[in-house]
Amino acid sequence: MPRTQRNDNFIDKSFTVMADIILKILPTNDKAKEAFAYYRDGMSAQADGEYSEALENYEEALKLEEDAYDRSYILYNMGLIHASNGDHEKALGLYEESILLNPRMPQALNNIAVVYHYQGERAKQAGDEDAAEDLFDKAAEYWKQAIRIAPNNYIEAQNWLKITGRSEMDVFF
Repeated sequence: MPRTQRNDNFIDKSFTVMADIILKILPTNDKAKEAFAYYRDGMSAQADGEYSEALENYEEALKLEEDAYDRSYILYNMGLIHASNGDHEKALGLYEESILLNPRMPQALNNIAVVYHYQGERAKQAGDEDAAEDLFDKAAEYWKQAIRIAPNNYIEAQNWLKITGRSEMDVFF
């Protein structure tokens, strides 16, 4: 049974009904509509913590979706799942792919920075200061890119950049 037929709460049912109406009236081809249906089901499964089901839906959506912008969001969501499951290398690859398709995606840039920062903290705890600094520098570069696109976001990252001396004044204005 498709996920859209299993939604139990009013909000999910309402969203599904609205999405189905929009999907029917959009002037797109059937392939794009089917891709959107898989994407929608993937988001629903992801919200419910059903990551395996979400990934299956996203994979199907990727097979059908031709629009680069839409593909970038599918890849981004797949990256979120892999990151939350601890597969940081897979997540980094998916985030990078999403940025190639949509360079103005600050949330993907931010998430790459978060992974590098996390890895830097782990290297620091392990006593590998050189590796930690390299990873922190990578995190800084991605955070600066994200902040350039969305200057009112990522305040904690902006503070970290300032505190660690990795910021540049023109980045924040």
